[in-house]
This record gives sequence, C-alpha cells and structure tokens, in this order.
Amino acid sequence: MEYLMTGYIVLESVLAVLVISINLLVCTTVYLHKEMRSLTSCLIACLAVADLGVGALGIPFSVMLSLRRTLCFYTCLFMACFPLVTAQFSVLVILVIAVNTHLKTRLRSRRVRAVYQVLVNKRRLLAAVFLCWLASVLAGFTPLMGWNRLQSFGEDQGNRSALTSSGPSERSIIGQHLPYGGFLSKVYVRYRRNQTYAQIHASHLGPCSLEAVVSPEYLVYFHFLAGTLLPLVASLALYTDLFFCQVRGQLPSPRETHAPCRPAKRRENRTARTLLLMLALFSLCSLPRHLTSTMRLFRPTCSLPSWLPPLTALLSHLNSLACPLLYAARRREFGAAMLSVLGRGLSRGRPSNKVYPRV
Repeated sequence: MEYLMTGYIVLESVLAVLVISINLLVCTTVYLHKEMRSLTSCLIACLAVADLGVGALGIPFSVMLSLRRTLCFYTCLFMACFPLVTAQFSVLVILVIAVNTHLKTRLRSRRVRAVYQVLVNKRRLLAAVFLCWLASVLAGFTPLMGWNRLQSFGEDQGNRSALTSSGPSERSIIGQHLPYGGFLSKVYVRYRRNQTYAQIHASHLGPCSLEAVVSPEYLVYFHFLAGTLLPLVASLALYTDLFFCQVRGQLPSPRETHAPCRPAKRRENRTARTLLLMLALFSLCSLPRHLTSTMRLFRPTCSLPSWLPPLTALLSHLNSLACPLLYAARRREFGAAMLSVLGRGLSRGRPSNKVYPRV
C-alpha cells in the first residue's frame, strides 16, 4: 500500500506540472494570436482556466485527501469541495460549447447566418461563462452550507467523549426542564476550565478524506446525476442531432455549396467532430470516479480494491491534460499557434549567441 501511494503521489505531481504548463500555453495562445479568438477557442480558453485550477489546487488537494491526514473538518471539507467546483464548471462549459456549435452549424445557411451573429456574441458568451462559474461555486460548495457529514465525522473518531469533564461540573444547567418559551427560556452552562483547547475542538479533528466529509447522497444524486450526467447527455444529444441532420441532408454538405465556402464548411464539420471527441474523452475520464461513489452509496458493504480510488482520481485529473492536447492536435492552426508560442518562449530563455566586442 505504501508503494502504491508513493507511485500515486509521483504521478499526480508530474501530471500537475503538465496540466499547468499545457493549459497555460493554451491561454497564452488565445491571448497572443488574435486570429485564434473565435468563440469556440475562447470557450476552450475558459475550460483551460478551470484546468489550471485543477493543476494548481485540485490535484494537491486530492493528494492530501488520499493521505488521510488528521485535519480540521472544515479545512478538509474545503479541500474536498474545490475539485467539485472545477469539475462542475468544466461540465457546464462543455454544454455551452455544444450549444454554440449546434447553433452555428444549424444556422449556417446564408438566410439565417445573421441570426446566429445576433444571438451569439462575445458579450453574451462571457455572461454565460460567468453564470457557469456562479452555478459551479454554488453547487460545488453546497457541502459547506450544511450538506456534509459533520456529525458522523465527529462520532466516528470518538472524540465527543473527550468533551465531558471527568470531575464534577462547577456550573449547573439552568432551566433544563422548563417548557420552551423563546431563545431565553433555557440556558445551558458548562464550565471547561480544566480542559485544553485540543479537547474542546477534538470533535472537528479526524482523518481527512472525501468520503469522511462529503455526503454520498450529494455526490451521487446532486453532483453526478444532476450536475454531471444530465449536462453530458444534453451535449451528446446536441451533437447527435447535428450529425443525423447532416446524414439526412437537412444541413448543406460541402459538395452542395459553392467552391469558396467548402473550406469553411469542412472546418466547421471537423471542429464539431473534435468537440464530440472531447466530450467522449471527458466522459471516459470522469465517469469511473462517479461510478465508484455510486457503488459506495448503494453497496456500502462491498469492499473496493485499494488501488481503485487513486486510479479513478488520476483518470479524472488526466482529462485536464488530454482535452487541450486533443483540441490542438485536431485543429492544426491552433496547434501550430501553440507551437509558435512555445518556441518563442523557449528562444527567449536561451542565452544570446552574439559576440560583443570588448572595450
């Protein structure tokens, strides 16, 4: 088990460096190259910003959760909720990309092309991204608002017994048996002069892990079914509608259009296929971890292999590296722009070969 955790930490560390580097390169490419600032590329850059959060904080937090160190409950809960926020934002941005691609492809004929330009612009796109961030923060930090396992976390550690004093209490309970008549009707006083700070706050300390602080019902019903599976199914339905319409001939194919329009139509079709592949890759990387949470909820007595949780966590983080690489590989002009930015950055870091005359 020790060798397994060591290998997991090493792989996660390498993956964090690669995720930060690649996604920072994507954001820099969109910022420096004006020709790369299409609506789809801007959404990919927003997705890269979320992946930067995964590499900078999400992966270190996941490593800390896997080590099961003794931490305060709310510190552990924040570390468990932050990866949920980035994952929720990625899912919502993928849905926005699917809606944008669907509108762009269905409204690309000459008669209604102006409708797409009126409906979709960068200002409205930024508003949609902001709403995605807001919804992700509210959904991801819902356990901090009360849907958590605070009581079971304290009871599991058996620390609540430490709060009771061994000696006689120096203060009695006032009005214990009086009927409730307002917030001043009962006053409970307990004098803890002989207890240390650690004893008083021991109920909030315990081994930190995702399952210990986050409710399994929240992970399955709210985060997985409502927050992840439903947007992914909606995105898949939009892409399926596009390809079926093209097969049935409801969308103009490149052969039916004029020669100057053929490259643009082919580029749009290739972009749609690339985004569909990104959706499939995202689903394959993220679904195993959700299925593990579902198994723990419905089969709590079933023991999972010790290597399964680290593997599913590694797969979910690998998605933050694979999706931008897939987009750059499928879109050649974007990949060439990324290579040019990378080459420019490496050339600046090299020492100059010029020979200056000595004075």
